[in-house]
Amino acid sequence: VHTVFTVWQVNLCFLNQEKDPLFWNTWAQHTLKNALTLQKLNQNTAKNLILFLGDGMGIPTVTAARILKGQLSGQSGEETQLEMDKFPFVALSKTYNTNAQVADSAGTATAYLCGVKANEGTVGVSAAAVRSQCNTTQGNEVTSILKWAKEAGKSVGIVTTTRVNHATPSAAYAHCVDRDWFSDGEMPAEAVQAGCKDIARQLFENIPNIDVIMGGGRKYMFPKNQSDVEYPGDKKHFGTRKDGRNLVEEWTNRMKNKVSSQYVWNKRELLSVNPNNVDYILGLFEPGDLPYNLERNTETDPSLTEMVEVAIKILRKNPRGFYLLVEGGRIDHGHHEGKAKQALHEAVEMDRAIGRAGLITSIYDTMTVVTADHSHMFNFGGYTPRGNTIFGLAPMLSDVDQKPFTAILYGNGPGFKVINGLRENVSTLDYQGTNYQAQSAVPLRMETHGGEDVAVFAKGPMAHLLHGVHEQNYIPHVMAYAACIGQNRDHCMSSGGASSLSPALPSLAALLTLTRLLC
Repeated sequence: VHTVFTVWQVNLCFLNQEKDPLFWNTWAQHTLKNALTLQKLNQNTAKNLILFLGDGMGIPTVTAARILKGQLSGQSGEETQLEMDKFPFVALSKTYNTNAQVADSAGTATAYLCGVKANEGTVGVSAAAVRSQCNTTQGNEVTSILKWAKEAGKSVGIVTTTRVNHATPSAAYAHCVDRDWFSDGEMPAEAVQAGCKDIARQLFENIPNIDVIMGGGRKYMFPKNQSDVEYPGDKKHFGTRKDGRNLVEEWTNRMKNKVSSQYVWNKRELLSVNPNNVDYILGLFEPGDLPYNLERNTETDPSLTEMVEVAIKILRKNPRGFYLLVEGGRIDHGHHEGKAKQALHEAVEMDRAIGRAGLITSIYDTMTVVTADHSHMFNFGGYTPRGNTIFGLAPMLSDVDQKPFTAILYGNGPGFKVINGLRENVSTLDYQGTNYQAQSAVPLRMETHGGEDVAVFAKGPMAHLLHGVHEQNYIPHVMAYAACIGQNRDHCMSSGGASSLSPALPSLAALLTLTRLLC
């Protein structure tokens, strides 16, 4: 009752202000003045690059997360600003894979990390590679912006709430025709015999000395049947490697020769790290994915924000700067399970991490991009009134079956339920519960991705180059250009940190090659 009364008070306050045109005019004029300052573009060279990837964070998810963030702080919600909302430049990204209208997270990761669109289910290889066909790997590998940054002398890092060898992070370092080849224990014998490498192995072998690695996926690093340090009696968390290798031990032994390195597996160990004394860190906090933020043990499991803060403080010591990939990976999982509350709280936590990163970096030398790989069949509507809890009911009954419905609905998924031939009455359920599965139009065990464009938010040097509607693979090219790494360096000859505005013209040979590709 108190919560309802508080929201009602907030709504009343807003409604009273909003009746006065001066309120809206003043707000708009303030926004206009801020927009006018953007006419002076930030053309500095980006010393640091940060990509925040909300897996499955389509535009409806962004909007709903904004409302949730406001409501968590006692506001109506709609007028709230996410941290990503404050970024001055916004674009749309076309997410399709080369062989899929509605994309998956592997092919999209190859696009926004390697600059090349690819087939669904494959990471770090071009569209010439065929999913699950090992013999199509060699010769079709493509490199990522993380590798370009490492080769330029920058420190590099990966932070995720999923497994560190899951689809999104793996495209930063692996070349694999199947996103599910987490360890050799998940690979067909013929693929192993043909010389294809599992993704966990590639994490440590392809790009030596990735400075920061944090996430889940511990079991894929240890020999088959080796018990887990955190869940020693639970067989489902035992090691999966058939080759008998202990990749964590190998990493630890190799890093002994480095200035300072540390392996951690829980929050206490992570937060006891002094970033000034550690140059390399491997943090594997769960055998599989990290728990949802709503279910996280705050004593033992680090939040995404906590991981990001430690990562940046380690990486920023490099005078040449850093590249950091951050994935809020379980937004996607929440949606697949039809659990909107889990998904939206994951999105709010990623936004919190974005805010923390902004506090410990500078907009003058750090380019930060926030985007998604794809959307989901998630939406909300039903003419809900201002301040309606985002997980609440629409203010009407269906005019077909005369039953209530929640504002949040899925186009397909596990929330489809029929009782005695009729749609389930949601008012008899705990529809605001943490694991409530919102109703869906089509029954599926797992809800699917959506195919619409996703937003790209950008701030910092050269952020204005992200504008309009772009192919998803454009993103790493812009970031590389801003940082003068990879193939975009000809414009970086001036001294003093400012880039020359004259674009590097493509060579005649490059134009002829492109022409042949297009014909």
